[in-house]
Amino acid sequence: MPFVRARDARGWFARTFDEAAFEQLGLETRWALHADAWNERAGTVRGLHFQRRPHAETKLIACTRGAVYDVLLDVRPDSPTFAQWEAFALHEDDATALYAPGGLAHGYQSLTDGATMHYLLSEPHAEEAAAGYRFDSPALGIAWPLPVAIIAERDRALPPFDASRVDA
Repeated sequence: MPFVRARDARGWFARTFDEAAFEQLGLETRWALHADAWNERAGTVRGLHFQRRPHAETKLIACTRGAVYDVLLDVRPDSPTFAQWEAFALHEDDATALYAPGGLAHGYQSLTDGATMHYLLSEPHAEEAAAGYRFDSPALGIAWPLPVAIIAERDRALPPFDASRVDA
């Protein structure tokens, strides 16, 4: 979802959320949580994370500093794109945000030192609904662009993706 930047001698200004425009498209307009994530080193991987129903969260995701390789995985068993993933390059200068409906797992790799992500989330965090899959699940075959430099032990301990055992 691109955002138009108005430029002048001072720099630029952009709306990152427009309730009327989102409503017109039938998209989520209630954001219960806003969050930022900062990644010290290029090669850092976070994810693949999601929340199970009934706490499935829609996310509006933007890279506000640096660049990332962002991955969305459909974990909705009834979806025509179930078990498929797609990757997007997000950069601080591209004025683009990803809209990820509930039921998609999300992860990314920082491509630059100091990459910063900003999220709007439709649901508050519910630890009992937190779930995810390993970033290197053989069934997914995600080709991360850089060697993995840092990953949290919690993410390393996630189960590999198995389409026959999804509990979204």
